[in-house]
Amino acid sequence: MNNDIFLEINDARKGNKKVALCTIIETKGSTPRKAGSKMLVYENRIISGTVGGGNIELNIIDKAFEVIENNSTGKFVFDLGDDLDMRCGGYVEVFIESLNQKNDLIIFGAGHVGKAVANFASQLGFEITFVDNRKNIISNLDIQNNKFINKEYLDAFEDIDFTDKSFIIVTTPNHEFDQEVTAICIKKPHAYLGMIGSKRKVAITKKNLFEKGFSKEEIKKVDMPIGIKFNSQTPDEIAISIVAKLIDVRNSL
Repeated sequence: MNNDIFLEINDARKGNKKVALCTIIETKGSTPRKAGSKMLVYENRIISGTVGGGNIELNIIDKAFEVIENNSTGKFVFDLGDDLDMRCGGYVEVFIESLNQKNDLIIFGAGHVGKAVANFASQLGFEITFVDNRKNIISNLDIQNNKFINKEYLDAFEDIDFTDKSFIIVTTPNHEFDQEVTAICIKKPHAYLGMIGSKRKVAITKKNLFEKGFSKEEIKKVDMPIGIKFNSQTPDEIAISIVAKLIDVRNSL
């Protein structure tokens, strides 16, 4: 059954379905199911597998629905006798985790920093889409399971499906491209938008965006200079600062 559940989890993720995995991690006394038992709960309350049936299962489904709604995790304890009025009595501890769709990370610019960000972020649950107009850059990327759009930056938007869970970083090799791409992305649905740049470049970009009609509130929401501030110098160090910011934002949603 567990192998079937893992296959079902994979299918749910491919189909962008919201689902929670419920796993019994500890039991005491008489309980209908033991540690290791698993159950999937979908957002429409359909289940796969079982963690015991009866009131215990109904209560776990309720908790799983909350976890799905909050895209969170949680550990829950149930007393089958006192709390749930089940004759078997006993005690059950359940870990419930949301297995919602991975966050999309759209990287405009597949140079040293963009590639380093993808390397780290892909290991932390982000699905990467690279956008770059340089054929030699795209052809030399060897990061697996990522999408590559080899077009002029402003032409690539027609191929990107932005959602309110999209994370966007702008790190093209050209300051003018960075500003133009950032201006378009501000108006797209997203969870995070960041642009790389020096203090001077950021100041110029903010001024130009304001002159183009963007409000101070819209401009303030763009993370620039991008990432968590520390003394980063190499592409990998800069990428770590960026990915740290992505994780901080994602875990705060």
